[in-house]
Amino acid sequence: MTFNVVFTNEADDTFDSIGRQILERLGKPEVLKFRSRVYKVVETVRRSPLIFQVAGNTDKVRKAVIHGNCSMFYQVKDNLISILFFWDNRQDPILK
Repeated sequence: MTFNVVFTNEADDTFDSIGRQILERLGKPEVLKFRSRVYKVVETVRRSPLIFQVAGNTDKVRKAVIHGNCSMFYQVKDNLISILFFWDNRQDPILK
């Protein structure tokens, strides 16, 4: 089955925000590494959408760790994968 991937507006915003933080703290080479990791994870999710762990108490949202400081949350419905948002793992936890 082929899955289409879409980024929500919040995903776009949080992706850009984390990218800006990395740029300010670590520079452009690290931003490029971050983006590359995100694109690799998105491709993995597109091929195998259920590969990452369920987030919280629902089986509708999944969490893919991009690296130790960042995770991507997404939802699978039929043949559509919605990237919901990116999360800086150093913040307070959002799901318990």
